[in-house]
Amino acid sequence: MTVPRIFDNIEPDQILLDELQKSIQEAYRADFCVGYFNLRGWGGLAEQIKAWEGKDENYCRILVGMQSRPEEEFRAAMQKVRDQSPDNTTATRLRRKLAEEFRNQLTIGVPTNKDEATLRRLAQQLADGTVVVKLYLETRLHAKLYLLHIHDRRNPIVGFVGSSNLTMAGLSGQGELNVEVIDNDAGTKLAHWFDERWDNRWSIDISKELMDIINESWARADLVKPYHVYIKMAYHLSQEARTGLSEFNIPKDLDGLLFEYQKAAVKVAAHHLHRRGGVLIGDVVGLGKT
Repeated sequence: MTVPRIFDNIEPDQILLDELQKSIQEAYRADFCVGYFNLRGWGGLAEQIKAWEGKDENYCRILVGMQSRPEEEFRAAMQKVRDQSPDNTTATRLRRKLAEEFRNQLTIGVPTNKDEATLRRLAQQLADGTVVVKLYLETRLHAKLYLLHIHDRRNPIVGFVGSSNLTMAGLSGQGELNVEVIDNDAGTKLAHWFDERWDNRWSIDISKELMDIINESWARADLVKPYHVYIKMAYHLSQEARTGLSEFNIPKDLDGLLFEYQKAAVKVAAHHLHRRGGVLIGDVVGLGKT
């Protein structure tokens, strides 16, 4: 009887990421089911599957089961249409909304060159079909399963079951508990369990949405023109002024006494006064502050 190995990310020879990297080199396909997928955390595995072509089952499938908040709307809508598919407009809107959770990941922390390279590689792998990502939405799914399909007659499937999410911390940093599964019958059953959920009608493919999110982020391959950076900064810096212009009106008895730029100043000042309880108008001499 083969004693299964344990990977807890504590001892040097028990790092799950290291073992996954070795196993992927021997595999032609990988199936991952995780509760959470960090896009930057893909860096530990992206290099290992770069030779895969995305066809003839030569790819990595990632099923994510615990994306929260936006999914609740989807599940509520799903209860109403349990016996029929949602219309295209609803499906497109919800799919995009669910993908926004991944966009928010890219706003956390300081970007690094390594992060940028990882995200660009992931975007290319998504485009090539080497990586396919789905969200499982029928029920809450907190499972962590890593399956490697290998050309081996005796043990064609190597699995790892435990607590590690698809993040750098989960794969190599924090303490976890994962058990290697190399029994042929157990591997087949785990693969069947994964396929059932992957093929579920409420498993939504968001590969394109993730690719678009990366290509629109700071990790995009094409450089953003300085003018567009300036426009975006100006837009955000002027947010409060634009809010004041849209939310406040000039009293009728003053409307005919003020120039347009003075009216704008009053509206913006009213916004600050309303929000902060005070305001200081700082125009230059001669523009009619009084």
